[in-house]
Amino acid sequence: MSWPTAPLKRLVDPTRPITYGIVQAGPDTPGGIPYIRPVDMTQYDGVPDVKRLQRTTHEIAQSYRRSTVAAGDIVVSIGPSYGKTMVVPHILAGANLTQGTARVAPAKNVSRRYLYWALQSALAKQFWDSSVGGATFRALNLEPLGRTPIPLAPLAEQHRIADFLDAETARIDALVLHRYKQSELLGERFESLAKSVTGRTAFRSGTLPDGWSTQQLRRTIKSIKTGTTPSSDDSEIWVEHTQTDTVPWYGPSSIGALLGLTPSLKRLPRSAMAERVVPKFPSGSVLVIGIGATAGKVAYLDHEGTGNQQITALAPELDMVGRFLAWQLWAATDELRELAPYTTLPIINNDFLKSFPIAVPPAAHQRVVVERLDLAASRLRALERTAQQATNLLAERRQALITAAVTGQFDVSTASGRNVTDGVTA
Repeated sequence: MSWPTAPLKRLVDPTRPITYGIVQAGPDTPGGIPYIRPVDMTQYDGVPDVKRLQRTTHEIAQSYRRSTVAAGDIVVSIGPSYGKTMVVPHILAGANLTQGTARVAPAKNVSRRYLYWALQSALAKQFWDSSVGGATFRALNLEPLGRTPIPLAPLAEQHRIADFLDAETARIDALVLHRYKQSELLGERFESLAKSVTGRTAFRSGTLPDGWSTQQLRRTIKSIKTGTTPSSDDSEIWVEHTQTDTVPWYGPSSIGALLGLTPSLKRLPRSAMAERVVPKFPSGSVLVIGIGATAGKVAYLDHEGTGNQQITALAPELDMVGRFLAWQLWAATDELRELAPYTTLPIINNDFLKSFPIAVPPAAHQRVVVERLDLAASRLRALERTAQQATNLLAERRQALITAAVTGQFDVSTASGRNVTDGVTA
């Protein structure tokens, strides 16, 4: 069974056509009217915390009263992160939108929940993708949004489909949440292990084992260098990734989890370091993000490289195992951020780093710790990859289930209760 389609604009309340919201909302105004931006919305669950919505003045909201939302309306993000959908809860009745979100007020002969699910189907998403394809600014305009094809199921069937999808996607979402909590718990356990074996826990409690010492970081490193960005005069210095005798140039986005480095998209000729256009980060350095939202993140560099001004490289002394130093600073990330000087964000500058106290065991024990943490990190990465693969599979099945239901590819009255997550266990 399948149904013909109609454009979305034919299925909305004619007195409340599809519209976007406020163009200039002004500064956040306590006591004002809340408005919904794409960034405030999750992919499926709407606004997780309405108290954190920004607010505009009553005067501005009044001038955009055409885009006021009511309980039961559907909001669709149409900015660069287009395609998020939500049903407006009663607590947000009377709120407004921005130019990055659009209101869809379903007509009386259309099930709101069915329309919500239809807007999450592959039929709708593929239409949107084709509508913005090739555009420099990939945003969804009201015109293609209004032409979104919606299957015209009979009203009673719309209610059955919505009930079915409410129940079945909740099961899938519960599995995804379970996977997320599993990964979170594994991460917390690894962090606890790292803090214990590197000595951060004992250092904080003042009970370091015999043979360990406390030293300022300056006494364990040969050099500390902060990266730079070549000036505009050096614009031709950048080289293709495929060229030989080059070194990677790292920024904060390159610093991954568990001391990892993602591949650098930019490279410089090795001669740039010799000519001091950029500083040399020697192999075996510990990289630390010094400023910004991710300040304190740590990676280990097992090859020569360089970086921008947000990256600091620490070259350890011969009796300090580089990966041990990296793991201890990784375990101390929260301490680095809490103790560092602040403006609006922590600033982990070189003077602060050099004075930061670390726990130092004998070199032989450092190597034992590194071996243990590297092995545990490898296992954690493997478990996270498995969890992510399962989560991706669940997302694919969720999408396929929604599309099949709203397009009438199966009868939901006989499909209810079947195991839509068969083969994907918690």
